[in-house]
Amino acid sequence: MPLPPPIALIDRTEGLAPALDRPRPDRLEAGNPQRWTWLLHEAGPMSAGVWACEVGRWRIAFPPHKQEYFFVLEGHVRLHGAGGSVVDVQAGQGAVIPPSFEGAFEVVRPVRKHFVVVDAQPVP
Repeated sequence: MPLPPPIALIDRTEGLAPALDRPRPDRLEAGNPQRWTWLLHEAGPMSAGVWACEVGRWRIAFPPHKQEYFFVLEGHVRLHGAGGSVVDVQAGQGAVIPPSFEGAFEVVRPVRKHFVVVDAQPVP
């Protein structure tokens, strides 16, 4: 029987160049924040890493097969659900963006977070 893959240690971004981007202009609601993503692990349908962002707000829409768990290391984010719900997540707290979530992602104070995204896209 083959051995399982080794455990991946996800602890540092030092010396790694992040991917830089901004929200798409058609999704912006406030600001035009710069975003930094350090992708530290990818395996099958899962990716994990560190993400940082300036203050701003943009619309998001998760497909039914994608979800994200994140843990805020520093800063403050606010998730606005399409039905009017609001969830604040601050340093030391984690949250899950569930499949099919639609709403807005707001960075209230510059944020840095660990993230794990699972994209269980059905195989055709």
